[in-house]
Amino acid sequence: MRASITLCMTMPFDTSSRLFLIDGSGYIFRAYHALPPLTRASDGMPVGAVSGFCNMIWKFLEDMKVGERPTHLAVIFDRSENSFRKKLYPQYKANRPPPPEDLVPQFQLIREATRAFGLPAVDLEGYEADDLIATYARDAAAKGARVEIVSSDKDLMQLIDGERIFLFDPMKQKPLGLDAVLEKFGVSPEKVIDVQALMGDSVDNVPGAPGIGPKTAAELITTFGTLDEVLARTAEIKQPKRREALEQNADLIRISKLLVTLKDDVAVEHTAESFAVKDFDHAALLTFLEAMEFRTLTRRVREDMAKEGLDVPAPAEGLGGGPGEQAAIDRSLYTTVTTLAGLQAWVAEATAAGVVAVDTETTSLDVMRAKLVGVSLAVGPGRACYVPLSHVDPNAGDDLFADNKPAPDQIPMNAALAQLKPLLEAPAVLKVGQNLKYDMSILARVGIRVAPIDDTMLISYALAAGLHGHGMDELSERHLGHVPIPFSEVAGKGKTLVTFDRVAIDRATAYAAEDADVTFRLWAKLKPELARQSCLTVYETLERPLPEVLAEMERAGIKVDRDELSRMSGEFAQRMAAMEDEAKQIAGRDFNIGSPKQLGEILFDEMKLEGGSKTKTGAWGTDASVLETLAAQGHALPKVILDWRQLQKLRSTYTEALKDAINPQTGRVHTSFAMAATTTGRLSSSDPNLQNIPIRSEEGRRIREAFIAEPGHLLVSADYSQIELRLLAHVGDVPQLKKAFADGLDIHAMTASEMFGVPIAGMDPMVRRQAKAINFGIIYGISAFGLANNLGIDQKEAAVYIKQYFERFPGIRAYMEDTKAYARANGYVKTIFGRRCWVAGIKSKTPAERAFAERQAINAPLQGAAADIIRRAMVRLPAALASAGLRAKMLLQVHDELVFEVPEAEAAATSALVKQVMEVAAEPAVSLSIPLTVEAKAAKTWGQAH
Repeated sequence: MRASITLCMTMPFDTSSRLFLIDGSGYIFRAYHALPPLTRASDGMPVGAVSGFCNMIWKFLEDMKVGERPTHLAVIFDRSENSFRKKLYPQYKANRPPPPEDLVPQFQLIREATRAFGLPAVDLEGYEADDLIATYARDAAAKGARVEIVSSDKDLMQLIDGERIFLFDPMKQKPLGLDAVLEKFGVSPEKVIDVQALMGDSVDNVPGAPGIGPKTAAELITTFGTLDEVLARTAEIKQPKRREALEQNADLIRISKLLVTLKDDVAVEHTAESFAVKDFDHAALLTFLEAMEFRTLTRRVREDMAKEGLDVPAPAEGLGGGPGEQAAIDRSLYTTVTTLAGLQAWVAEATAAGVVAVDTETTSLDVMRAKLVGVSLAVGPGRACYVPLSHVDPNAGDDLFADNKPAPDQIPMNAALAQLKPLLEAPAVLKVGQNLKYDMSILARVGIRVAPIDDTMLISYALAAGLHGHGMDELSERHLGHVPIPFSEVAGKGKTLVTFDRVAIDRATAYAAEDADVTFRLWAKLKPELARQSCLTVYETLERPLPEVLAEMERAGIKVDRDELSRMSGEFAQRMAAMEDEAKQIAGRDFNIGSPKQLGEILFDEMKLEGGSKTKTGAWGTDASVLETLAAQGHALPKVILDWRQLQKLRSTYTEALKDAINPQTGRVHTSFAMAATTTGRLSSSDPNLQNIPIRSEEGRRIREAFIAEPGHLLVSADYSQIELRLLAHVGDVPQLKKAFADGLDIHAMTASEMFGVPIAGMDPMVRRQAKAINFGIIYGISAFGLANNLGIDQKEAAVYIKQYFERFPGIRAYMEDTKAYARANGYVKTIFGRRCWVAGIKSKTPAERAFAERQAINAPLQGAAADIIRRAMVRLPAALASAGLRAKMLLQVHDELVFEVPEAEAAATSALVKQVMEVAAEPAVSLSIPLTVEAKAAKTWGQAH
């Protein structure tokens, strides 16, 4: 038997089956604490626990070569501490400190290590690893299998039965049976939970009965038989303190029993039969170990391969090498899969490889309206296929509304999906995609939850946000030197454009399989760069977990009141008509109010207003900045035009367009969130854009009134308060701001008081407004000219304000200068979480371009950190809500705000939990020196909740 084994196809249990369940979480902490700290030489990434884990797994598998060979094997992990036990007893494990900061980024790497060894990495939200082990062990034992639990955790001793289920202590290298249980607890395994309930557990904060230790607990259970009997017959206990402890803590003892009892009926996602094993390809393990720079273990694997007579690949050299550069792309190598047998072979190959690139082909980019047409897979460079599922017969005609026949030689949709589902959900197979959020949503609609994943778009984004785009075509040209087939080449354009289901299957195969092939090659090339460039933690904690969360939000959508939109639209139209009449009266003649050319002629040729300038076309410029300047000078016509334009935009962009965006099947609006569209990590929203609804104008706020909750539900809006100013106080180390935030003061009034020497009590609102403008302006590197425009004051006076500001808060000036210098030296700035925000133009020789880049550099670490924090909250919230038994759905993210739809009865509890999670979202990665504050409110409409 080779030293490593991998997930195979499902193999039913019988009396010859041997299931080994490794307590992965126990291995992690043992590896972390047993070894000195270790960092990767190339980038300083902490990898000590990963190294220890890999060596422990290798040794275990080596021992299996001469010991009892498993027929089934899996590694079981805790996913989070938010198990169902927290709901039973909120203080459960409350005394445990958070995991060490240098261990946190290693959790995901250890799961990758597990898969590199070809083993399933299994976890489930809401349950601890011990519960999954109990479920798998007892199910397998009931079917005749012998089960070995590889762990030194005493809590698992309750599972030992002496016949089918055994414990193997990897620390002492010995099996544990009934004698070991009796020695440890003084009772047989079936009574262990009663003893544990009485004695409690200070580590996990299980209360138990005060003063009753393991010996007394065992004595009581031996005397009375069961815990219930002990509690029912406390009057028979002679020792007063013991009797009193039991009587006064009976309820806590019963809760303790629930806490220590392992659940053995968890609805697991994968059966233990699917953990069947076979020999695996060492190459995948070598790739991982070389990326981790584990030279000793890499050498051992190579030596093992040589002993087995396998071809040993040359060591990886250089940056960005790997399978992506092995061969030029040859589309003639791609396969069209038309039979179930053929598909089964591809599934088996992907399962054995442990990684597969996946891409879906559909009829639309609108995920809620798209129809699945086919799926492409790639298991290596040039090793790709396309599985057509719903192409129409090309001979059926061109009538898009005809009831066209399916094209021949396609696998029936349900049969193909049944074959693909185990692969796409297998915990031991990594699914790689480009913008995988879309594919996850498409496949979720047919009952497939794709996991675990890697996303090449997000890998590129973590490496190079702000340097270039992250679409597949651009990445392919940039990193592979290959130009993929344009979509228009296979589906046409303009009047000849057809949906993908009407593309001939041979042409569809070349296009779709190439997508998967390119994605696989990009992954092989770019993934190692994350570690080399110290971007791995950003990707693992801020990027990779988010697609599933966003996909669910997009599918959920938000309800919009069509009638309310119509009423607003009609009102806006009437007000616009009145404004048009007013504008024409002021101008003294009829003109097209929507024509910039005619407006410019009236303002500057006829009315002779000063301050106009002509564009390259020779027409007068009449953009918003020009009109705002003229309106500030007291001219009436520009003010009317600005008001008209605002209503016109609201009407066209929202009150009319939102009605068309309502999905006819769901009755809701489903926006799309782009994860890699900004430099700072902020999400953007499109189709429709729900992030740009104005909130400062009364009309803009009214738009939010049209977003409503379903009957019996409320919308909860949770919004970070002044988060970027708080982050400025933290990174700039500004004592006055930090104290003001810690004391909950009005930050703008405090700033005004510091700058202008006026008391906060009874402060003139205009003075506070000036301080507010400076506070927010500083975040964006505002100039004296910009501040003068914002406040309507002289530029010199604005310059004095800025000078005074920096004198009062020198830490802010130091932050700004240090940040600009760092950006000039490196080309990027970093958030407190390590996200790189590349700054284009920071070294430009053009003063205006350079000044703009410097303002970007100043703002990016603050805006980026705020984006990182809300991403961290979004990743944690679904599990936290589910663990608390709350049915809230996260619907929208709008910059610093999250919007949920909740049952009315759960609104208060949801608001409190969301607020709690959001306010500590930075932890444990970053310990902020200022508190984050979230305002959460529930109401029938978004407008009322905000």
